[in-house]
Amino acid sequence: MTIETVGIQFPAASDGRRGSTATTKGLFAAALEAASPEAARAVRDEPRWRQEYPRHLRALTELSLERPEHALATARAGLDAAWRAFEFVRDGQSRPLPDAMARPTQPGFRTVSIEGRDRSAPPRWWVPYRGARLEGAALLAQLDAWEKRGVLEPSHAEALRLVQQNPAWLDLSDRTFALLGAAAEAGPLRWLLHWRANVAAVDLKRPETWQRLAALALEGNGRLLAPLVGTSASAVDGDPKAWAPLAGADLLTETPEIAAWLASLGVDLDVASLAYLDGERHARVSMAMDAIAVELARTRPRTSLGYMATPTDLFAVPGDVARAVQAAYAERSAPARIAQAGVRLASAGRLFSPNAGRLVRSSTGADYGTVDCLVLEQGPSYALAKRLQQWRAVAARADGQTVSINVAPSSATRSVTKNPLLAAAFRGAGTFGVEVFNPETTNALMAALWVHDLRNPRSVAHPDVALDNPLELLMRGANHGGMWRSPWLPRSVLPLAAVLGLARRPSW
Repeated sequence: MTIETVGIQFPAASDGRRGSTATTKGLFAAALEAASPEAARAVRDEPRWRQEYPRHLRALTELSLERPEHALATARAGLDAAWRAFEFVRDGQSRPLPDAMARPTQPGFRTVSIEGRDRSAPPRWWVPYRGARLEGAALLAQLDAWEKRGVLEPSHAEALRLVQQNPAWLDLSDRTFALLGAAAEAGPLRWLLHWRANVAAVDLKRPETWQRLAALALEGNGRLLAPLVGTSASAVDGDPKAWAPLAGADLLTETPEIAAWLASLGVDLDVASLAYLDGERHARVSMAMDAIAVELARTRPRTSLGYMATPTDLFAVPGDVARAVQAAYAERSAPARIAQAGVRLASAGRLFSPNAGRLVRSSTGADYGTVDCLVLEQGPSYALAKRLQQWRAVAARADGQTVSINVAPSSATRSVTKNPLLAAAFRGAGTFGVEVFNPETTNALMAALWVHDLRNPRSVAHPDVALDNPLELLMRGANHGGMWRSPWLPRSVLPLAAVLGLARRPSW
């Protein structure tokens, strides 16, 4: 694959071509080397990488569970290798990424500020869900229902109950959030701008996007800060239609300048890495967001980090979750077992595969497991993009930063439902115990969860809260839509969900 050569790039091979496969394998191998040279060698020697990468990710996760020090060592090794590998290209010249981040070369950004029309309006929270507006007792009942059905983990429900019990947490006038990929459909921007927050937004140079973001700001009680190119004072002072064509920044190609702009705000930031791009660009934009977060933490150590982990990944889970998944698979009715065994045999093992991996006994005495929710079609570059975020979360927390990283449910965003087969699979997912959320529901839940992590001193986001294993950071607060609790490997029932969904209307 040939990749356009501008901004953050995979390294060039000897023939000058920039492809993702060799680098992705190399980074996972480098991470594994810190725990098991044998497992690292297996990655390097893997001839069917695109088909078999889930097996190696499970090995990486299990090794990290066996010894807590492995979780941190593999995270640091993977990040170090990534920072050595990725390059920054500008004007036809390639530089190591750390050098590029240390020396921005393009003119910087000015700041335009948009105030909400009613800064005195009290912050309020509710959850839009299937045409209803859930708050108070109705919201608590729905949290109980989701928890009972295994759609989300008890720790997620408990965190949101605490938010409801502590409405003062929602007044975010004392904080400044930096949203990298601010226009993300399932992101928290709308809620932050209704909770008095100061929001530094980074998104692409698209006038229609900035007009929409400005409208959201004006409707709320917060303050939106946008990066602006050019020097026209009238553009800054005028209405959004005048300055919107000058607003925005590209995470991939203006990475050093974005970091410099955010640092110039002169305040501690809560930085959320939200941007998504298709294909190998997702790994590159994940690296861009990591570069910005690292640079900000270097200049202001109190910078906190925030991530929304995808449910379509391979996760470490508590032992009780793994045992429950194993039991659900073993306790299927006799007719279901017979029918599914036939389908599994006819599909050469591709359908109705069991979800949970083996139980892992840690050196601390704790039991853990793994669940594999990877979707092969998303590819190893996607898995690398999300693993980079997990690695940074683990390493940054160990270094003393506050880190909020929570699994968010599958959501019917435009980027997903534009694919007819994925849209059909989402409509049929309920047959297999998985709930797909409307983006408006997702962003209401996950924004509140971020507030919980920042405000509650007992949240695992805070580095002084003890964990038996660093990967427990991702085990708490998860809303996976039911994927963790499914007895079947999600990708082994995805084709069947798509078939069923072709004849159904969406429920989200």
